[in-house]
Amino acid sequence: MTNSIKELEFADVILATGTNTTENHPVIGMYVKRAVRHRNAQLIVIDPREIGLCKYATLWLRQKPGTDVAVINGLMNAILKENIHAKEFVETRTEGFEELRKIVEKYTPEYVEKISGVPADQLRAAARLYATANKSSIIYAMGITQHKTGTDNVKSLANLAMLCGKMGIESGGINPLRGQGNVQGACDMGALPNVFPAYQMVSNDEARARFEKAWKVKLPAKPGLTVVEMTNAAHKGDIKALWIMGENAMLSDPDLHHLEESLKKLDFLVVQDIFLSETAEHADVVLPVACFAEKDGTITNTERRVQRSRKAVDPPGKAKPDWEIIAAISTRLGYPMHYASAKDIFEEVRQVTPSYAGITYDRIEKTGIQWPCINEEHPGTKFLHRDRFTRGLGLFAPIEYIPPDELPDADYPLTLTTGRVLYHYHTGTMTRRSKGAMERYPESLVEINPKDAKRYGIEDGKNVKVTSRRGNVEGKAQVTKRSPEGTIFMNFHFREVLTNLLTNPVLDPIAKIPEYKVCAVKIEAA
Repeated sequence: MTNSIKELEFADVILATGTNTTENHPVIGMYVKRAVRHRNAQLIVIDPREIGLCKYATLWLRQKPGTDVAVINGLMNAILKENIHAKEFVETRTEGFEELRKIVEKYTPEYVEKISGVPADQLRAAARLYATANKSSIIYAMGITQHKTGTDNVKSLANLAMLCGKMGIESGGINPLRGQGNVQGACDMGALPNVFPAYQMVSNDEARARFEKAWKVKLPAKPGLTVVEMTNAAHKGDIKALWIMGENAMLSDPDLHHLEESLKKLDFLVVQDIFLSETAEHADVVLPVACFAEKDGTITNTERRVQRSRKAVDPPGKAKPDWEIIAAISTRLGYPMHYASAKDIFEEVRQVTPSYAGITYDRIEKTGIQWPCINEEHPGTKFLHRDRFTRGLGLFAPIEYIPPDELPDADYPLTLTTGRVLYHYHTGTMTRRSKGAMERYPESLVEINPKDAKRYGIEDGKNVKVTSRRGNVEGKAQVTKRSPEGTIFMNFHFREVLTNLLTNPVLDPIAKIPEYKVCAVKIEAA
């Protein structure tokens, strides 16, 4: 997030797109609702489904799944047409504006309506609302990123924020809501195939030299593989062994038939987890680990806040903290890792991660600090880009609309989109073991619009079979207007209904994220 969670409460306008905030990020959802209820903030929701935020929205733009770039270009077209963009900000803080103007010129609200289904007058109203407010904030989540054009979607939102001068101000910015507890921290630490900690590129000779000196080892200049790329490599026989930590790929990855075949082709699979997950059932070796409450360390949350995580109870049996297992195996493989505690590791983190340099255990004993924090006198950074962007001038990235990889056709006439529900978390490895959560939401449901249900002979509460080009699953139908006509919605929390057997593994060419949010399916009574 460029800004802080609490700043949302004081925004004049909040644009929420690709985020079912009240169910997936309920604490942040609370701040959004308080902004509307108590401070008269205007809320714009862009989402195909009637999510919980819609009842608080001033405007709800119900676009067709996968048309986000067209909608955002349409907003910018309307803003430029009415001459309400931030001229001074664009002139002094950005570059590439004329190229952007040329691209969005054809995306008139009427043209975008034909692509997205969003009425032209709604687009214009949303554009005015966002552009003319003093403090406008954008929040988004995986409904934006999990497309083959996910990077394009994010760049388009950045274009919109810069065009209207909403960057580098309090209660503004562009704010991705992270999907899991320490995703931000994992990325900060270099748990990506192309960067070292603090997003220093492995291909950068100077950065690589610094880490070679710190770690006393020769490091490769070539980036590694992403998750789906590793699966494909294993399927081809190019990867012989795999070590999976805290990831239940057999529920969360796309095209699960392909994944299962890939795992079976491995010579050796290690899974490191707190429970015997669906993925761990395929492992040659399972390493039991301590959960968050059974170990010390830090967590970096979605607003870049580095916080202490403290051990409350001992781990069961022979379970150990992840770092102890990694260090022990690394030492046995010939690269000694000798740390006395998680605090020792964090001290090394400070040395190699400039944005964390000023953060110490003592400083975050009671309250976390937001990076960048460059030295021990620095207070941390509440919001980014106040005076300048990291690269100097903000660069507009002109983006053309590209349709999703799979669109409905005669054989597969519906669109499937996936997501989460309030009572369960990700693959349900933890929440499906919770009696209360299971009582509230005991099984996977297939949301379908009443008109589609009538067309395909589907009854509420009856089992249906959903089929894509990759496989089929059965689940219970929920006939509801929450899903638009032509689109069904399924969650992926339940092993009994393996939704990701259906989803499309096609990747965003830049971020390599699968297109979970759009694929073509057909439905019939089971």
